[in-house]
Amino acid sequence: MPTYIVMYIFYCLLLFILLVLCCCRDLSENQIGGIPRKAFRGITNVKNLHLDNNHIDCIEAGAFRALRGLEVLTLNNNNISTLSVESFNSMPELRTFRLHSNRLLCDCHLSWLSGWLRQRPRLGLFTQCMAPPHLRGLNVAEVQKKEFTCTDYSRRGSCSAFGSTCPLVCSCTQSVVDCRGKGLTAIPHNLPHSITELRLEQNAIKNIPPGAFSPYRKLRRIDLSNNQIMEIAANAFQGLRFLNSLVLYGNKITDLPMGLFSGLYSLQLLLLNANKISCIRIDAFEHLQNLQLLSLYDNKLQTLGKGTFNPLRHMKTLHLAQNPLICDCHLRWLAEYLHTNPIETSGTRCASPRRLANKRIGQIKSRKMRCSAKEKYTLPGTEGQHGHAGGSCFMDMLCPDNCRCEDTMVDCSGQRLTKIRGQIPLYTTDLRFNNNELTVLKATGLFRKLKEVKRLIVSNNKISHIEVGAFEGASGITELQLSGNHLESVQAGMFQGLRQLKTLMLRSNKLTCINNASFVGLTSVRLLSLYDNQITTISPDAFSSMHSLSTLNLLANPFNCNCHLAWLGTWLRRRRIVTGNPRCQKPYFLKEIPLLDVAAQDFSCEGNDENSCAPVVRCPSECTCIDTVVRCSNRNLLFLPKGIPHDVTELYLDGNQLPMVPKDLVNSKNLKLIDLSNNRISTISNFSFANMSQLSTLILSFNRLQCLPVEAFSGLKSLRVLSLHGNDISMVPSGAFSDLTSLSHLALGANPLHCDCNLHWLSEWVKHGYKEPGIAQCTSPAGMEDKLLLTTPSRLFDCLGDSIDLNVLAKCQPCLSNPCKHKGVCNPDPVEFYHCTCPYGYKGQDCETPIHACVNNPCQHGATCNLQDDQHEQYRCTCPVGFEGKLCEKNVDDCRGIECANNGTCVDGVDQFSCQCTYEYTGQLCKEHVNLCLPELNPCHHDSKCIMTELGYKCECPPGYLGDRCEIDYNDCKGNRCQNGANCIDAVNGYTCECPPAFSGLFCEIPPMVLPRASVCQQHECENGAQCVEQQGEPLCQCVPGFEGERCEKLTSVNFVNRDAYLQLPSPQQPQHANISLQVATDEDSGVLLYNGDRDGVAVELFHGRVRVSYDKDNSPAATLYSLETINDGHFHTVELLALEQGLKLSVDGGNPKSLMAMGKQSSLNLNHPLYVGGLPSGLTVAATKTSPAKNSMGSFHGCLRHLYINSELQDLRKGRTGGGGAGVVPGCVACQRSSCQHGSCLLSSAHPLGFVCQCQTGWVGERCERPDVHACHNHKCVHGECVASDAHSYSCHCHEGYLGVLCDRDAQPVDPCRDMLCKHGHCKVKPDSAPSCHCQSGYQGEHCDEAKVDNSQANRTTGDVPANVDSLARLLTNSSSGIHLQLSQVREAARLSCTLSTKHSVLDMHADLFYFLFHFPTADLFFFPFFFCSFCLSFSPKSCSSLVASFMFSQF
Repeated sequence: MPTYIVMYIFYCLLLFILLVLCCCRDLSENQIGGIPRKAFRGITNVKNLHLDNNHIDCIEAGAFRALRGLEVLTLNNNNISTLSVESFNSMPELRTFRLHSNRLLCDCHLSWLSGWLRQRPRLGLFTQCMAPPHLRGLNVAEVQKKEFTCTDYSRRGSCSAFGSTCPLVCSCTQSVVDCRGKGLTAIPHNLPHSITELRLEQNAIKNIPPGAFSPYRKLRRIDLSNNQIMEIAANAFQGLRFLNSLVLYGNKITDLPMGLFSGLYSLQLLLLNANKISCIRIDAFEHLQNLQLLSLYDNKLQTLGKGTFNPLRHMKTLHLAQNPLICDCHLRWLAEYLHTNPIETSGTRCASPRRLANKRIGQIKSRKMRCSAKEKYTLPGTEGQHGHAGGSCFMDMLCPDNCRCEDTMVDCSGQRLTKIRGQIPLYTTDLRFNNNELTVLKATGLFRKLKEVKRLIVSNNKISHIEVGAFEGASGITELQLSGNHLESVQAGMFQGLRQLKTLMLRSNKLTCINNASFVGLTSVRLLSLYDNQITTISPDAFSSMHSLSTLNLLANPFNCNCHLAWLGTWLRRRRIVTGNPRCQKPYFLKEIPLLDVAAQDFSCEGNDENSCAPVVRCPSECTCIDTVVRCSNRNLLFLPKGIPHDVTELYLDGNQLPMVPKDLVNSKNLKLIDLSNNRISTISNFSFANMSQLSTLILSFNRLQCLPVEAFSGLKSLRVLSLHGNDISMVPSGAFSDLTSLSHLALGANPLHCDCNLHWLSEWVKHGYKEPGIAQCTSPAGMEDKLLLTTPSRLFDCLGDSIDLNVLAKCQPCLSNPCKHKGVCNPDPVEFYHCTCPYGYKGQDCETPIHACVNNPCQHGATCNLQDDQHEQYRCTCPVGFEGKLCEKNVDDCRGIECANNGTCVDGVDQFSCQCTYEYTGQLCKEHVNLCLPELNPCHHDSKCIMTELGYKCECPPGYLGDRCEIDYNDCKGNRCQNGANCIDAVNGYTCECPPAFSGLFCEIPPMVLPRASVCQQHECENGAQCVEQQGEPLCQCVPGFEGERCEKLTSVNFVNRDAYLQLPSPQQPQHANISLQVATDEDSGVLLYNGDRDGVAVELFHGRVRVSYDKDNSPAATLYSLETINDGHFHTVELLALEQGLKLSVDGGNPKSLMAMGKQSSLNLNHPLYVGGLPSGLTVAATKTSPAKNSMGSFHGCLRHLYINSELQDLRKGRTGGGGAGVVPGCVACQRSSCQHGSCLLSSAHPLGFVCQCQTGWVGERCERPDVHACHNHKCVHGECVASDAHSYSCHCHEGYLGVLCDRDAQPVDPCRDMLCKHGHCKVKPDSAPSCHCQSGYQGEHCDEAKVDNSQANRTTGDVPANVDSLARLLTNSSSGIHLQLSQVREAARLSCTLSTKHSVLDMHADLFYFLFHFPTADLFFFPFFFCSFCLSFSPKSCSSLVASFMFSQF
């Protein structure tokens, strides 16, 4: 057996023991590798099961089936890749389920889990797919069913907990798995854990997922060459300590993730050639101290960081050729390294600069590898990859979280970011932050570090301001995209630092003017896009410094073609710049005229002197501005005026109607004072002032503030004065002032402070430095009224157990007090504290006012509700046709005065009625007959003819059927002539007799054949009811069940059918060494098989389906031995017990024996006592089992026992004495077991083929009582008649006299006298003044026309010819060669009787039987009994009839 299977069995056994001992507490952090199907069998009381942090990679189907009461199941941090629905469909009580951090492969086999989790949204949170790559990281519950597909040929639908198997398309030999060239697209799963070599080359694998090879810790070689691998997870090779060869050449790898080779201390061969690797981190080979050969041949490397190969102390061969290496100062170390370590054997050469191109690095003097600004260090087509500074291509920084990095491109788009992150890799050349929520580009100096950035995309954000110096150091950027933002102007210095900028995209902003200073310094710009802005004019020198400009997109702007724009057309024509031909929008007579086509004199300012580039007054009209101080007090403002200067330092907004702190203040980071007093501000959000780092004074007094969030004043480290005087604040959360490190004055007066333990911290805080001047007072709780916050001892701020006033709590949670009435929904509101969403019919702030009386439409049945006299409380219902009442709730009875004919029932409708007719009538009033004889309505059965009469339909039945609808098959077995207990089987217009065994004949009248007296069995006596038969001339005893032997003299098998039954065999008196074997068959779990002894007894018994052997010596503890096998499966199993020397040996079904040693001084089995089989007598049970091993027995054996051998001698069980009721032990093995009869008791029956019959419980039928007894007449609906079942599911009603109809529910017309007259082959006639009688068809007679007439002339002619034919027949039958002796009188009598009754035997059948009989019984004597023959022999000639009689006589034997 493989080692991994042995270890797995050990872990499963450990799992079982732990569960039994601890009742399933916590099994996390063990070494469990899998869960087999029967792991929890017999453990039903488990509520919580924790299996986190194990090595589980397989859960077999139905593994948790026994845990129906399980409530908590956690499987986090395992190696599970697939699951079966059978494992989870039997846990109805499950309320907590965790499956995250596994290796789930979301293919077609796991599609069930998505729907299962969606139906249980609180289970399996964070359960994510790990493969395939396009689903990796997605929550399983969010993946659609159609996305679960199977493409991996090696994937199977189920797993085995006892180890993995070889994939279907691969070949496995010993420890090697060979999957070369099989078209695989992913790493195969469930491989044998013991493999040492895995060959996956020449497939179509595109990525290597995390932990792909972790389960195969013994791997020494992995070959993944010539695939299409583009991505490798950082921990793909984790845990492979013994791996010495890794082959990855011929793929599309571009990057080696950090830590990819971590822990591969044994690796000696690493082939990475023929890939697309462009950068290698300095620490990439940190753990590869034993590496001897490294191939980086044919990649995209331009440089390598100094020290990259330092950890490779044992490296002997290095391949670096066919890489575009830039031999500058950054690569000088490599030349020195190769001079010292001449291990590079592939002839690595420089690609640039030109003076060193195509020279071997190992032969270049290090001083020649220098950096110079005059040299070109890039290759054609690679200018945008890394720049000339090749040394910056060191992968020394991770990709930012939630960003995508490919080569030197970093894409952080669509992440809802509010600022550009600072941790950007230094090698970045393409930086993308589009589709975020950036509002300001700050001057953080980011681009002083990111000197390699060539392209910057920040489109589709909310940028309205770019600080001067934001692009300082970004001299390498050649393309800047700012489209789709909120820029209103381009200020001087905004693009300072972009000296090499060639493309500037400003599409779809809000620019209105381009002034002379907008683009100063952008001398290299070739393309400028101002498409789709709001530009009306451009200053004359706006583009004067842009000497390289060749394309200027000015389309989709509302140009005002007045005198201020007259210069533009001339300038564009002179510079020959591509513009897209912009058009004028003003004045009206120039609208949509191309600007280049407008004549110079038409650029006029007469009546149109607008100039958007004119100096703007930097103060809103509602305010007054002096320098950087803006006053907007007492103007009844509802929102912050537009145009507040960005450099404002003092802003006065007091005495207005502002409902909240204006959000636009976040852009005024120079503010030092804000006065928001005397407004209607009710709430403050977290971080409302976070951007105002210079704010020193904040006045919020005399507002409606009730609640302060804990982060409301976060970031105000410069704040010195905070005024909250005159609000409605009762509680201040702990930590609300933690950022106010500079605060010296806090105004909290005129607030209803609730001074309990929740304000204890504030009492301590204000006393430290006396920040509050002693004005704030407490108003609650009781005992704290009017006490000052500053002077009251902090120890008095205590919670005495009373609950806080709901009105106090509701200030921060306004919906807590449920202010909305009539089931309105409460929602917090930043202005009005809360807002009620009212149900239909109510209005008001608290949904307290009903709209009007008709709002809920009290009128029924679609009636219209009308208010009376414009009163909201009185209404009137206008009813639709057919209804009446105040609320139109009554349906007018349209059946009033309507009578439906022929027992029809009137059904009231809405403004109408309908008659529900009986099935015989139709029409609006049920007055028209229904033609029931139409094919689709024909009620007659069995192809009978339907005739319509005045009284309805009538069925003319074919022979053999009767009833109103010919539905009853006439029982021809009434008065049948079947003999000797034969079963009569009814047929259409006839019957047949089913004979009991050994009987024959048309009516089973011929008894069993008696053997000749001269048989060989006459001298051979069979015992125990056995029957002697002759076989090949020799006597043979056919034993009854249970007996064997030549004459059936030994009883060898018995069946124990009663619970207290047993056999007592006399003492065998055998020598010391004993060997006992027997065969048993049962489906019981427990029971005594054998018992021998008194004080030192040996017991063999069933215990939980296994064989248990117990030996008890005197008063010593009993020694016990169990079998590994279970034998309670209903099949025969051989149990062998051997007693030798110092122990016992037990073997089941010839398997390896198990031993029980140290039996004591008496080393052998003592058989000098009676041997009890199948149980123990009650007296012995009480006396002997007190100290004997049988004391744990579950009772007597119930099942079959046979072939009991003692020292190779077959025992005769007849010698035993039965106990517990003699009928409890019966000879033979029959299947009267627990499962024989499903709903009944099992009774032995030797006559039944199964050996038993079932006595069913009430309500059950069938051979094994397996079917419910459903009778068609159960709950029948016959009113005046009897129910007659047609089959198991239908019935008909036989009406009593005076009633008719399908259910006998209608009075009948005068009774037909022929109604009860049955004429089988004729019809009934009634003669005047006489009773009805049958008028028979031709050829029939009798009272019921059921007797065939006999032609006397033909009969006489036949009878007269009988003697001559009989004589001829007698001579044939008395021929000495036949050995058959017949009397002539017998043949005559047979002939006379042969033509009286009917038969169904054919002449050919009778001749065949005759020849069969003569062949098998050539010497038999025949003893004839009366029999009947065919009536149609009258149609044969006399000679044929005699021959037919003879044939029939022989056919009966």
